Amino acid sequence: MTTDWNWETGERLLALDDPAEWDAAFERGEKSLGTAAIGLAFNCSLEEASPRIVKAMQLEDVAQRVFACTAAGTAARLNGALTPELYAALRAKGLGRRSIALNAIGDTLTFVPFRNLPTWLKCWNVWSSVRNKLDPWRLTSAYAVGDVWRAMRGRR
Repeated sequence: MTTDWNWETGERLLALDDPAEWDAAFERGEKSLGTAAIGLAFNCSLEEASPRIVKAMQLEDVAQRVFACTAAGTAARLNGALTPELYAALRAKGLGRRSIALNAIGDTLTFVPFRNLPTWLKCWNVWSSVRNKLDPWRLTSAYAVGDVWRAMRGRR
């Protein structure tokens, strides 16, 4: 077990493999808990890492919350699944293009089989796929209307 973690700079925290060390750092109010959550996702079982990733997703520091979301995406990539608590935490972070959980949700949709996703995420997957197909058509129509409008104004 390595004990030379640098909580101030985040150095070596991606190698963190001790959930008890993460818990102690959380109690001390250390700085790089989101970074360390990624280490737990890499080096621990999903059941061990999950509650700590969820806690890290609720930190005050936005950058560390983003790293915690990255840890959730990493867990989905490595395990092909997430815990119900992680699904709930991702949902709480919000869906959509401006969500800090966007990449983690994308990783989840990519690496977790569709049949294993919760219903809300299946619906989001379908909705976002449809929206992504319709956006180019909407933009093309808007550009065409703009071109016609400019052509009509130029004739007067």
